[in-house]
Amino acid sequence: MDVERARTFLEIIHSGSFLNAAERLHVTQTTVSARIRTLEDELGRKLFVRNRNGAQLTAAGREFQPYAQSMVQLWERARHQLAIPAGRSSIVALGGELSLWNPLLLDWLVWMRKALPHVAIQAQVGVPDQLLEQLRTGILDIAVLYAPKLLPGFTVKLLQEEQLVLVRSTARPIDDEEAYVQVDWGPQFAARHEEGVRGFGEPGLMVGLGPLGLNYILRAGGMGYFRKGMAAPHIAAGELELVEGAPDFTYPVYAVYAETAQEREDIRESLRGLAEVMT
Repeated sequence: MDVERARTFLEIIHSGSFLNAAERLHVTQTTVSARIRTLEDELGRKLFVRNRNGAQLTAAGREFQPYAQSMVQLWERARHQLAIPAGRSSIVALGGELSLWNPLLLDWLVWMRKALPHVAIQAQVGVPDQLLEQLRTGILDIAVLYAPKLLPGFTVKLLQEEQLVLVRSTARPIDDEEAYVQVDWGPQFAARHEEGVRGFGEPGLMVGLGPLGLNYILRAGGMGYFRKGMAAPHIAAGELELVEGAPDFTYPVYAVYAETAQEREDIRESLRGLAEVMT
């Protein structure tokens, strides 16, 4: 069976309609309809019911979904396997959010080189939706995220529960009206942290990356919420101090991978390495 038909089938499920799937796949809606019609003819079952709200899976479509997912993942796995550099026996593709790469996933890369020198690595940086899309389509084997969405057929494993703590520069008074730097740690943190920053005034700077906000505070002064592990060396050096009485927030890190991935020894070992470097 043509893998593009399986990919198109999964894209319709993901996007909710034939039209949305066509836009995401960069083909015409006629092409999408033709692929699904051919697929239904091959299987002898109707896979979707189309209505004005989009496309809904039939019972046969729901039964076929895990097979289509496995088919696409197997194809991507085959492509990866053929791209293995000489002297390596397998390849693992891992993607993570930017703020997780230094130092957590960087430590994992070092661990992999020492513990599994025969495994080649594809390391990618991305935003959560992009990483989950690459995971869903088989481009990635593992995605490491802060707040992943649940995907059918995938496992979500807690790697670490980090703490976000409020710290301030020791080189600048806290009564500066622009002292608070707001870091976008995601919607869950945003929903919980407002009480913690009440009384600090409106943020003078809002950033989407933790390391950027921390480096700004170290150079220009101010305060903000950062990962405890990231702030610890600067606290020890006297450059930052904890804000007494400010609440801490839990910020868990997860690995997401296909349920079938642990059948592969290299994936199992990669996940063990992630667990080791994050404890």
